[in-house]
Amino acid sequence: MVCDAATTVAAIRAVAATVAEHRVELTHLDRDIGDGDHGENLSRGFTAVITKLAAGSPETPTAVLKLVATTLISTVGGASGPLFGTAFLRASTSVGAAETLDGTAVAAALTAARDGVVARGKAESGDKTMVDALTPAVNAANAAADGGRGVPEVLSAAADAAADGAVATTPMQARKGRASYLGERSIGHVDPGAQSTAYLLRALAGAAAG
Repeated sequence: MVCDAATTVAAIRAVAATVAEHRVELTHLDRDIGDGDHGENLSRGFTAVITKLAAGSPETPTAVLKLVATTLISTVGGASGPLFGTAFLRASTSVGAAETLDGTAVAAALTAARDGVVARGKAESGDKTMVDALTPAVNAANAAADGGRGVPEVLSAAADAAADGAVATTPMQARKGRASYLGERSIGHVDPGAQSTAYLLRALAGAAAG
């Protein structure tokens, strides 16, 4: 299977549906150690994305990803908009002019997305952020791609690793973001950004699997 503009749009629609489904849960997670608006902000952003997609579908995967990036950056408040927006923007740059994506291209796009988040948020693994879901996802995606796997398998491997990465943030003490202000009180809670990242990748994997 290869990924073209239409399948990329379908994948983003799946992401939007997943964000809406978990909106309340993500908001509750963020109330524990953050501002309490993560779920609402992401839901608002992806609702805006769907509205723009309904007005006219972009013709390449790059154009789809760039539309998502610019919409999230302009509509999502807090840290989520710039971080997720940067992730999609870096992914779109990685994809370039390609009209279809294979497993290797998807793994490269995920790597670029993670690198963009690291550069923007100045976070690293162990800081209790979305990077703790993204980095294992990138490692798993690249391993799958190196093994000759296609898009569904690459994204499935990434989603599984991200889910484990999100759970692994529970015993961590936050060193970045609003949660870091809590010190040891941030221990014992799943990071909302890591959890939403895991949900996003699971939605992409589900869409790719058909």
